[in-house]
Amino acid sequence: MTVELALVGAHAGYGPVEALHGVTIDIPAASLVGVLGRNGAGKSTAVRALAGTVAVREGAVYWQEHDVTKWSAYDRAMAGLTMVPDEYGVFGSLTVEENLTLFSGDDGVDRALAVFPELGALLERTAGALSGGEQQMLAVSRALLRPGRVVLLDEASRGLAPAAVRRLYDALAELVAQGRAVVVVEQYAREVLARADVVYVLRRGDVAFAGEPAELHGDTLARALG
Repeated sequence: MTVELALVGAHAGYGPVEALHGVTIDIPAASLVGVLGRNGAGKSTAVRALAGTVAVREGAVYWQEHDVTKWSAYDRAMAGLTMVPDEYGVFGSLTVEENLTLFSGDDGVDRALAVFPELGALLERTAGALSGGEQQMLAVSRALLRPGRVVLLDEASRGLAPAAVRRLYDALAELVAQGRAVVVVEQYAREVLARADVVYVLRRGDVAFAGEPAELHGDTLARALG
């Protein structure tokens, strides 16, 4: 198994508050990795540490065995990392079409509209006027239109209807089939457990479980979530 990206023994947080206490997460190449946990478990901090938007105080981030801990978020993005944050993922003053075109360039926006046809009727609407679920579709479309070697999605299905969630995960499976590594942070476990190759469960800033989704069922998941 080739590891594309890894968080190794990471301590990270905000001001005096430490949110990760030595967390290690290995992301295999060409795989879908799910990160589960309750609110405050450290899920978002973990993907932000991978993306470089939160500094790792101790530990390291490795990309194909190269230490990129001191790389900025910009440097990681230029090297092929796509990050969709859990909030502020759209340009509110631009229209939906302008948001999509910004990331699609000359390639067109059909790929995003195939996954989220709901956006087709909203192309002329300002992104800031969209509902929460519509903004989430638009934000996730960034990763679908311009995917990197590694794609990180924080709270990917927030606000989405079940049908849209299924279409999203079908699209993420296509990215994996193309050789990309995809990391999805979710609070709700069902779709991740059905689709992921590897699952991590975080609890209060530590890894409570790491393994295959089939190992997480019933009481095992409940105990890991805490």
